[in-house]
Amino acid sequence: MRNATDNAEALAWLAWQVEMGADEALLDAPRDRLSQPARPMRQTAPNLASATAQATAAGPREAPPVWTPEATRLVSNDEALASARALAAGANTLEELKAALGRFEGCDLKKTATNLVFADGNPASRVMLIGEAPGADEDRQGRPFVGVSGQLLDRMLGAIGLDRGSAYITNILFWRPPGNRTPTPAEVAACLPFVERHIALVEPTHLLLLGALASKTLTASNDGILKLRGRWFELQPLGSPAPIPSLATLHPAYLLRQPAQKRLAWRDLLSFRVALDKRP
Repeated sequence: MRNATDNAEALAWLAWQVEMGADEALLDAPRDRLSQPARPMRQTAPNLASATAQATAAGPREAPPVWTPEATRLVSNDEALASARALAAGANTLEELKAALGRFEGCDLKKTATNLVFADGNPASRVMLIGEAPGADEDRQGRPFVGVSGQLLDRMLGAIGLDRGSAYITNILFWRPPGNRTPTPAEVAACLPFVERHIALVEPTHLLLLGALASKTLTASNDGILKLRGRWFELQPLGSPAPIPSLATLHPAYLLRQPAQKRLAWRDLLSFRVALDKRP
């Protein structure tokens, strides 16, 4: 039997537990957790020996297919140029020329561009503008000169009484170079037969060459644009029936970077307007 001393000691321990924060008795007697058997761990994976036996009985498994990239034959610059000339020569309308560009595989720019940028404006106007290459806005919309430089070009044309309804606009390149980088000579050469055929089909009376790439490519000159601008050339691309008066001037994108040079471009535009007024 418990004596008074034992009871007093038990009450003292109980009071101490209450002071320590114990306010509820869950069991009549404490649980000895060390004496209870350990609970077996739940099996999370199939028996390895059994799985091996089943795989052996099923026979050898077929190896999974290995992905290999599709082989693409590299096109040499000579092959690309020959293909461009053949496709361009076979186009007898602007629609056929655009379709031929869609089939052309000799320019790697086509693989990274979003859209083919062919032309904009009125092909019957006989005034043809040729720029350099599409930018990001042109690549998205599939039309030349629709970005900030295109807005400036519209104002330049308006200053001499022209607009997109009275002019026809295209570029030397029909696809955007990645990151607007400078195009390579091979890329320019691959597109040039289409540009020449483009000019021959439109039959413009006057050409306005916008920027260094268009001016140097079509005039076959190594001079910089500041030497070429303001100069008139008589150009006769392959298939054109007669030489075409052509004026080199500064590209609108260049003028946005160098606004002080707008005075030079204005002189060129006035010269171009005078030439248009003198045409038959």
